[in-house]
Amino acid sequence: MNKIVRRFIAGTLTLGLAALSITGCGSAKNGSESAQAGESKKVYRTLDEIKESGTINIGVFSDKNPFGYVDENGEYQGYDVYLAERLGKDLGVDINYVSTEAASRVEYLETGKVDIVLANFTVTEERAEKVDFALPYMNVALGVVSHEDNVIEDLSQITADDQVIVISGTTAETYLEKEYPDIKLQKFDTYATAKTAFENGTGVAWANDNTEVIAYAKENAGYVVGIPSLGSQDTIAPAVSKGNSSLLDWINGEIESLGKENFFHADYEATLIDTYGADYEETLVVEGGKVE
Repeated sequence: MNKIVRRFIAGTLTLGLAALSITGCGSAKNGSESAQAGESKKVYRTLDEIKESGTINIGVFSDKNPFGYVDENGEYQGYDVYLAERLGKDLGVDINYVSTEAASRVEYLETGKVDIVLANFTVTEERAEKVDFALPYMNVALGVVSHEDNVIEDLSQITADDQVIVISGTTAETYLEKEYPDIKLQKFDTYATAKTAFENGTGVAWANDNTEVIAYAKENAGYVVGIPSLGSQDTIAPAVSKGNSSLLDWINGEIESLGKENFFHADYEATLIDTYGADYEETLVVEGGKVE
């Protein structure tokens, strides 16, 4: 065999081995990436992991009085917070409150930023595809508040030049975009900015949960809830990350247990009665997860 042939064979073998080496490394890398991808699917902490850590992360509103807000002392208060405090106590862990906006509630669960969302979260089929809802603790519908000088009692009163305020990520936004696509919406990320804009003359009306617009009209002179119920009757419930069955099962058991002591009526009377009065208590409260 001459030198040229020997060199050709040697070079071919070297290239072949190098190719095999590269392919092997690539396979190992892809396998590692696949394993990491599989591991990354679980973003939530199980019930046992939460207990072991000693702290639970709960997403609540910080600007939606009387459901979730920060008082003058910097403490979280409200109907949702009252429930959160009891959950933390019965679970035997400290609570780390995470302020959330309406549009961030699903995202915070999908990324594991919070373990539970207790932020006036309306149960919908679309949301249930992304998060797991526990048993409900409140009834809700949509409502529309407007100025007393131009009370909107029917959506047909809204002209092509008018705007209706909504909060991004709420059922009001979804409902109006689907059922009344011709109505112009002015969207805001927070309740505080929406409230300020509305009071400064933006929009002929504000569509939101009826609990929210009723509270707004009671607390602010010159505004009227012309449409107290719009669309379907829905419920408010805690939510956890999709697939977190251990935490979901515990919350459901807790809600059923709390119902036996009329906990949610006590919650209403401690946090909501000053806003809504006694007349709304039986309409709004869901006790023990049982919707009547």
